[in-house]
Amino acid sequence: MKSAIFLRLSMALRNLSRQRTRTAMSLAAVAIGVACMIIVGGFVKDIFLQLGEATIHSQTGHIQLAKRGFWTARSRTSESLMITSSEKLKQKIVSLHEVDQVVSRVNFVGMLNNGKRDLGIFGDGIEPDGEARIGSFIRYTQGRALSDSDTDGIVLGHGVAQSLNLKVGDRVTLVISLAQGAINTLDFEVIGIFQSFSREFDARAIRIPLPAAQNLLDTSSVHLVITTLKLTNDSERIANTLKKALEDEDLEIMTWRELSDFYEKTVKLYDAQFGVLRLIIFIMVLLSVANSINMSVFERTREFGTLLALGEKPKEVFRLILTETFLLGASGAFLGVLIGVLSAWVASLVGIEMPPPPNSNLGYVASIRLEPIPVLTSATIGFCATVFAALYPAHRATNVKIVDALRHGI
Repeated sequence: MKSAIFLRLSMALRNLSRQRTRTAMSLAAVAIGVACMIIVGGFVKDIFLQLGEATIHSQTGHIQLAKRGFWTARSRTSESLMITSSEKLKQKIVSLHEVDQVVSRVNFVGMLNNGKRDLGIFGDGIEPDGEARIGSFIRYTQGRALSDSDTDGIVLGHGVAQSLNLKVGDRVTLVISLAQGAINTLDFEVIGIFQSFSREFDARAIRIPLPAAQNLLDTSSVHLVITTLKLTNDSERIANTLKKALEDEDLEIMTWRELSDFYEKTVKLYDAQFGVLRLIIFIMVLLSVANSINMSVFERTREFGTLLALGEKPKEVFRLILTETFLLGASGAFLGVLIGVLSAWVASLVGIEMPPPPNSNLGYVASIRLEPIPVLTSATIGFCATVFAALYPAHRATNVKIVDALRHGI
């Protein structure tokens, strides 16, 4: 049994080496197809990762907790949907070793006045020092981020600053209307102007210290408790753990993916596009290899006729052709993985400068992120396409009449 397999492999290798040009072309088709899938897949993976991290570290954090009904109401100022015991809640959450930090936020809407005109804004009252790591994807074009010592400081989105013609050091007035009908105002000094990953967010967003926001809203409660984790991949698991631990509390717990509709839609769009691209590459490899194998089988018709005339069984001829294709597909897939991984490493080392995505002000440096499963999937697709391409030519070669096969080419 082992000797028969060894003999078949030896014959397959000799047959492939006899037709070096055609073998090289088939290998190139498989290898390039596999390498392209690895590179494109790694590029798309990097887009997902960077967009996700930008969303987490500029707006949402990994997990948010709010009073039940807060997100359904879609109100940033509802005083009836505020967490009254946020410090106790934060102590429970921070006890989990996967948690990096926990901060509170107050949401509000209001008007920002520069002394000449008003602009409608939505804002966050934040714990500045605690938010420093959450906002690691926020870039300050002027000034700096808030710190806990900035009691009357304010930071503005780039679009807000442009609309009101504001710069660092200017004074502004924030006006908020309370649910009871009263109007509260406070004066602030512009400390910084920022850009995030979202142009829409920057066009209306401001941030002030949490005590100032609570003073404006005349409350000691908060709307949100924001949790960041050491690993983004733990988001779903920790969210489920918190739901079980806090099931007696009247709270809703949402992960960053649930809070980011734009991210979810982008992932679905790119997944669909990459799926189509995989299908196109599969078909291209299939057709290219099928053409090469078909020509090879056609030229070797007399050879197969001679084998059959000497008593070789048709299934052995079929196995021989498939063994050749198996070696071709395996070699092409292996070569494609080497080319793809090497190209991805070089591209990631150099960095790929990307322009700002749609609805964004910030460009970024992309890379090719390699993971074992996508790489193996790409290699498997290339290998399977090669084997499938050989099935029909191999079947046809074993069903030809011996007399017709021996006369072929005469």
